[in-house]
Amino acid sequence: MSRRGQVPDSGAESLSSDEQEVAASGVEGEGLAEEHPAGEDSSENSLSSSSEEESDAESSDGRRSDEEQEKKESLWHCNESGVNCLPPCEHCRNENDQREQVTPRRLSREQLVVQLDAEGTYQCSLTGLIFEVTGAVKITYSLLSWSKYAHLVEKPWIVGGPLFDVHCDSPLALTSIQFPHSLCLSDHGAGMAFKVLHIKDKGVDIEPSADYSASHVKWLVSSLSPVGPVIQSQEPVQYYGVVILYKVVDKHPSLSFRVYVATNNDSVIKDISKAVKSSKPKVIKIDKPPACQKLLQKGKRYRLVCEPEAEITPEEIEFFDESLLKLKNYIEVYLEKPDDITLRLVELESDATVWTAKLRECDWIHYDENKNEQKRSTGGVKKRTAINVSKEDDELSSKKQKIGNAADEIEKKSLTDKQLMVIAKLFGKEWKEIAIECLQVEMKDIEQIQATEEGVNMQKFRVLSKWRDREQGNGTAEALYRSLHDKVSYKILETLEDFLAQC
Repeated sequence: MSRRGQVPDSGAESLSSDEQEVAASGVEGEGLAEEHPAGEDSSENSLSSSSEEESDAESSDGRRSDEEQEKKESLWHCNESGVNCLPPCEHCRNENDQREQVTPRRLSREQLVVQLDAEGTYQCSLTGLIFEVTGAVKITYSLLSWSKYAHLVEKPWIVGGPLFDVHCDSPLALTSIQFPHSLCLSDHGAGMAFKVLHIKDKGVDIEPSADYSASHVKWLVSSLSPVGPVIQSQEPVQYYGVVILYKVVDKHPSLSFRVYVATNNDSVIKDISKAVKSSKPKVIKIDKPPACQKLLQKGKRYRLVCEPEAEITPEEIEFFDESLLKLKNYIEVYLEKPDDITLRLVELESDATVWTAKLRECDWIHYDENKNEQKRSTGGVKKRTAINVSKEDDELSSKKQKIGNAADEIEKKSLTDKQLMVIAKLFGKEWKEIAIECLQVEMKDIEQIQATEEGVNMQKFRVLSKWRDREQGNGTAEALYRSLHDKVSYKILETLEDFLAQC
């Protein structure tokens, strides 16, 4: 999701200087869309030179394009959904007041929690939410999908940003929340009405916003339950957009990609991530800067171009915000022969490039190499046959050797007792919930372990050990990482990544 800076007052209301948001962790925008690539100034100054010189300048620009892209990529940061986003765009870039950034702790069921110890205004470094509190308070919140509540968003209202479920242990201490939105106001803020959709047990209320800025919608807390920004606009809405790439993983030598074009809204990005996890065939994410260099607008048509030429379905799309759809549309790109490719999203009306990325084999070969390495390590075991042994003895010897090699491989890849203990000590008080939800350990087994082990760390270790034994050789750092992802603290995930690097 975007966490952009402020804009000068252009008809839109602005937050006071004390309330302006920092986009230090910067996110999606088109800030680089109007920056000149290397060599552009020199080519402009040589307009009166010969056509041959102009051609040379263009070639020089082309050669530097990769370097320019690298400079752009160095500005990217990562948001809550794992999507890299650019700093603020030209319209929304402004000097910002510094806020106190807080990094939440992850709980089970994709919940985040922050403990704020004093009065002040704090910004979540992962979601962009801004909390204003009058004293010490613990706030628990989670990102939700708009699609579940699509029937509650009625025209003329449309989704303006991600949806959150927020709770805290002292509701009176939480006075306001500022929700990030995914719109570029530019000069159109005066024609927009910002409110918040507040979902309650007995229905839904559309409540007024206290204020809004180029990046956030401020809401005075009335009660705590799912809430998110909505807008209505007299003019066409311009969105900060992202393009998210996935490669299809199969046994064919050809290349197949899925290209999602979406608003830079974490609820939408979460829906996409959730959908691809259960995708068949399996897909893997290709990490390329997703931010669109030009704003996306509802009703405009866009075309994906591939070099070298590929089969692209559909050839054109008409953009609209898919927040309320459970399944998101994507563009399929198919190449019969593997090759490095360049993808460009082009706006048909202006022929302007909205987004571009260079895809190389190294962007996905790491996954394939790991898979092939596993195949090489477990297959093709040579038989060592004695000169005067029977055929039956030969087969028995071969089987024993295969079993021995497989055991060695398991021993090498499975988490050790020492590694499990390291992970066990990092689990918090929610370890039982995580064990049941993520590791499929039954409560009766946990109770039995607690009855035999007094120390909590040993109890957690025994649960992890039980999971490893049940996996029968797949009790690896990678398997545990996949099982716990989005449910545990960053420290646990980082430790598992370290174990993976040691394999």
